[in-house]
Amino acid sequence: MADVIKKATRDGYGDGLLALVEDKNVVVMDADLAAATKTGVFKKACPERFFDCGIAEGNMMSIAAGLASAGKTVFASSFAMFAAGRAFEQVRNSIGYPHLNVKIGATHGGISVGEDGATHQCNEDIALMRTIPGMTVINPADAVEAKLAVIAAAKTDGPVYLRFGRLAVPVIFDEATYKFEIGKSVRLTEGGDVTIIATGLMVNEALIAAEQLKADGIAARVINMATIKPLDREAVIAAAQETGAIVTAEEHSVIGGLGSAVADVVCETLPVPVLRVGVEDAFGKSGPAVDLLPLYGLCAANIAAKAREAVSRKA
Repeated sequence: MADVIKKATRDGYGDGLLALVEDKNVVVMDADLAAATKTGVFKKACPERFFDCGIAEGNMMSIAAGLASAGKTVFASSFAMFAAGRAFEQVRNSIGYPHLNVKIGATHGGISVGEDGATHQCNEDIALMRTIPGMTVINPADAVEAKLAVIAAAKTDGPVYLRFGRLAVPVIFDEATYKFEIGKSVRLTEGGDVTIIATGLMVNEALIAAEQLKADGIAARVINMATIKPLDREAVIAAAQETGAIVTAEEHSVIGGLGSAVADVVCETLPVPVLRVGVEDAFGKSGPAVDLLPLYGLCAANIAAKAREAVSRKA
């Protein structure tokens, strides 16, 4: 068997920005983190359209809003904790309210930031961004999807929140054949007993869980839900109708993220058991990402356990 290729989604962000170099309307901004966020590749290729705003994320978002008001497509980049957390007011009032063409490239999201600890492990950003009217929220599963999401975001009118990770994760998709579309999910496996709806690095864990469940005679449908807002409601409703049980999996708080978005749809349309895998009501800890993920239940084994429980709850 060929070795699994691993690449961080933040690298896919850099690849996506590089693919946009020829678009003279695209401007990239960073908050003194160009090496970590991978915006440095754009800076090297096109220094005249790259602006380092220093450690002043709120100010960066305000400048981004000004440039977007002048007709530019702006990618404003920082760690998720700072882009969504520290600069929330500017994102909401200066970018969201006037519905400006600013794309927020938020890297280092979730527990997998690892040794940087609780202050940098942002598990609340998706919840925050979902509440801003008109904000599109995308959380790619791998580097290929990340690159394509960046390109798609540049073509989309209005604000977009793009969430990327630090940890290298398996590449799932083939760039030559994969078609990414904002607002559309992708069914990765077929199954009639339970649906696992996953986003970000948890998509690979969901695929592993589906294999584990086969030993129990449970056929799991795995759906990659990269776009959390607007959610692919049709896919969620079909999952409820056709499998009768759903498990959501995300590297984010169980409060306000993918699980909450899916539960909203299911509750409104066709109530079935919905169990959530994510960070429970807790802060993170400092440590290697590969140790922290299972510590917080962000692993295939926990997804499989939740799937078995969801199946047992079916009417």
